[in-house]
Amino acid sequence: MWLYTSCTFKFDISEFTPFLFMLRPQNNSSQFISLEKLQIKPNLEVNQFQDIYGNFYQRLIAPPGKFKIKCETKVKIKNNSNNAIGKGFVEIDNLPNEVLLYLLPSRYCESDCFNQMAIQITQGFSLGYEQVFAITNWIRNNISFENNSSDTQVTAIEINNRKYGVCRDFAHLAIALCRSISIPSRIVVGYLYKLEPMDLHAWFEVYIGDDWYRFDATQEPNKEGYIVVAYGRDAADVAVYNQFGLTLFPKSQKVKVKKINEI
Repeated sequence: MWLYTSCTFKFDISEFTPFLFMLRPQNNSSQFISLEKLQIKPNLEVNQFQDIYGNFYQRLIAPPGKFKIKCETKVKIKNNSNNAIGKGFVEIDNLPNEVLLYLLPSRYCESDCFNQMAIQITQGFSLGYEQVFAITNWIRNNISFENNSSDTQVTAIEINNRKYGVCRDFAHLAIALCRSISIPSRIVVGYLYKLEPMDLHAWFEVYIGDDWYRFDATQEPNKEGYIVVAYGRDAADVAVYNQFGLTLFPKSQKVKVKKINEI
């Protein structure tokens, strides 16, 4: 499947403001970037680099006035490339070194507080895929999705207590539950074809069997059209923009994802 994506932010800026944007999708075995275009108005010098998770940052200083940044891509994604059914639990001593940090509690995923809850949810299920599937279904059935319900970041504990949230919140709770029973888990931010309402999306991946596999408590299983922009421990690692100085919110934000003909 070939998809076109675009993400546009517009700001009104009162003083010189340093920004870190994270708008470029990953180029990996599951998705091939054939075209990438970054537009910035006014024209500014941009320093691009990768972080420890392999995410692409765009670093710049925006001057006072109107500021616009837009990233466009054409991406080929593999279909049916995420079949985790039957993948088993990986013992800690067999995990790759780079996966171990995804077992630890993090800012928004207090996994050290969820062990008993996770054990209850997964009781009777086989280790690995079936445990994650049970956790995903439990969240889908017990946490209500309410668009625009999280103006500020909240933790997995807070989401579990209040029982509603957005995609990011669903992912945080799932991650905390999975880590609490020693299943490495990470958040993913990116695009999703036919997402309603259209916006940037968050889901989670777990390390079972021999690789990372996608799960999404806000969407139906086996949905296609995911494009990865960033990986991290939780939302603190995958913000699509950070600004330093006076707090700024976008004047507008627009996301597009559409299917295109094969290139």
